[in-house]
Amino acid sequence: MTLVIGTDEAGYGPNLGPLVVAATAWQVDAPRDEAEAVLAEAVSRAESAAALGRNGPLWGDSKEMYRAGDGMERLERGALVAATIVAGRPARSWDDFERLLGNADATETTGESREWATLGGLPLPSLVPEPRLAEIADRVATAMRASGVGLVAIRCRCVYPGGFNERLARGLNKSDILSETTLAIASTLAKATEQPSLIWCDRHGGRKKYAGVVTEAFDGEVVQPLEETAVRSVYRIVPAGTAADAWRRIEFTVGGESRTPVAIASMTAKYVRERAMECFNRYWSSRQPGLRPTAGYPLDANRWRSDAAAAIAAAGIDASMLWRRV
Repeated sequence: MTLVIGTDEAGYGPNLGPLVVAATAWQVDAPRDEAEAVLAEAVSRAESAAALGRNGPLWGDSKEMYRAGDGMERLERGALVAATIVAGRPARSWDDFERLLGNADATETTGESREWATLGGLPLPSLVPEPRLAEIADRVATAMRASGVGLVAIRCRCVYPGGFNERLARGLNKSDILSETTLAIASTLAKATEQPSLIWCDRHGGRKKYAGVVTEAFDGEVVQPLEETAVRSVYRIVPAGTAADAWRRIEFTVGGESRTPVAIASMTAKYVRERAMECFNRYWSSRQPGLRPTAGYPLDANRWRSDAAAAIAAAGIDASMLWRRV
């Protein structure tokens, strides 16, 4: 049996809104060297069982599954089907989503400001009927189980501007913050078992060397670099006092979303961020009617900050709680 973990982020580049990092964990009934092929075959069968036809695929890179202006139905469907498989039933509200994921709190916050306070009350699902989510999740989970594969956990963390800026003040850079947040989630999942594990991450910005941040996240376990190239960085993590074959392999790969565990992490992170920005825009438009919404990316974020200057001053929100320095 092998544990496979996939991680990804949404919101790495914006000035407004949270950096969101997510991870998925899978049990694969196969040795480590065979786990990737077994998992890929299981997901292929599950996609067929989902019977989405021209409305498919179910899962993929969030940049392909969602584009601004096209609506979030595919993004919500993929993220909430995954959550339904883990939880055994669909979430019925955002708070329920968090509870169903146990300590996976989808909106755990650092440096939270008042704009995000309404996130917990959002209804779920909002676009895909609950019976449809349950139907798809049952088909997909059944097909994967028949292939010896199970999606067993989803974890997600939001770093809001206040927490992001506090970490910058401690001397971290943007890539450090992403790596620190990602590896905290991945190490918690991996260290919950002594099984051999594979950890797949999308590349963190332009970073090529990860041995130091991996060692820190895994509490000083022995980290051996296997490959550090322009497209992939690979390490072996050797836990003390475990069986000789229980080591972990972690990869940071350009285009990592081609692997389904990473793709679902990408979709989950993007879904959480988009819903968070809905709350952000609703809050500020209620304080300044007519204020155009923003996705938070630099050019439009500067436009929004200028347009909203009076409302920001009236609200008394410190700039460090609102504006991420990147």
